[in-house]
Amino acid sequence: MQVAVFSTKPYDRRFLEAASLSQGHELVFFEARMGSETTVLASGFAAICVFVNDNLNETTLKKLADSGVRLIALRCAGFNNVDMKAAAELGMTVVRVPAYSPYAVAEHAIGLIMTLNRKIHRAHARVREGNFSINGLLGFDLHGSTVGIVGTGKIGEVMAQILTGFGCQLLAYDVAHNPNCEALGVKYVSLPSLLLASDIITLHCPLVPATYHMIDKSAITQMKPGVMLINTSRGGLIDTEAVIEGLKSRKIGYLGLDVYEQEEDLFFEDLSDTVIQDDIFGRLLTFPNVLITGHQAFFTETAMTKIAETTIANITDFEQGRSCPNQVTAQRIVSAKSSSSSQ
Repeated sequence: MQVAVFSTKPYDRRFLEAASLSQGHELVFFEARMGSETTVLASGFAAICVFVNDNLNETTLKKLADSGVRLIALRCAGFNNVDMKAAAELGMTVVRVPAYSPYAVAEHAIGLIMTLNRKIHRAHARVREGNFSINGLLGFDLHGSTVGIVGTGKIGEVMAQILTGFGCQLLAYDVAHNPNCEALGVKYVSLPSLLLASDIITLHCPLVPATYHMIDKSAITQMKPGVMLINTSRGGLIDTEAVIEGLKSRKIGYLGLDVYEQEEDLFFEDLSDTVIQDDIFGRLLTFPNVLITGHQAFFTETAMTKIAETTIANITDFEQGRSCPNQVTAQRIVSAKSSSSSQ
């Protein structure tokens, strides 16, 4: 099957080509992101493969459908960048990669926590300049700290496992309780209770209407002074302007982000010789207690292999007319909303 693959980097090509060797698909790679203005590149293809920052709104989907595209293969878990109602009305099939390596994302979140707490990034910069002072690098013991996990799917569960090893007190908020988390001693509470009691809050829930800007001015007001906030899920979970105000007032003492609401104009590109036009993002970069990575939490050898293999398997299922277990259906959208966090 001929597949137009968008938003590709050399690493995407490497893993997808390896996974496709035994399946015989013809993959045509484009560096461009999928959007209304790039649909012409998909002309003649029955399937496209896209990533997290490709924009498949109603206008884009109509153009794709008119050009013959019938399959949208997401090489990610989230599908918030696809107008699912329009896709269904146009008779387009949407498939995704619901799980690849929860360890990759959870371990990255732990890395953000450890780096922010012990200020490892700042210490590294000092030492490289011959400054061995530890003044200003004071941290706190994770052991005994209260960590609130928002969203206890597979990634949230792995977070609970790791943090249990640190000796943290664990709270969780999710509409659906995970028995594996409960077996670890995780205590499920309401979202306000979690916000009030947690020294560290880490987000691991999908972006759906119920979770959009769940961390807003009201939520921040309920948090402990000096709280650490970590987001490795989706940028839209956080109202960035409200978080900036929280940083300025010192209500938020540490902020670790691997995602950003307007990241499609920034992440996955080398903009080192460019003047970044996003003033809100620029403001975030001025805070010494903010650590941002460019949506790399998923980026491990294990995860990339699994993403590629599942994506190719999804495409093969569609080509051969088989039912695909990873197809996004109306029922799965409802399930995602019901298992996500709401205020």
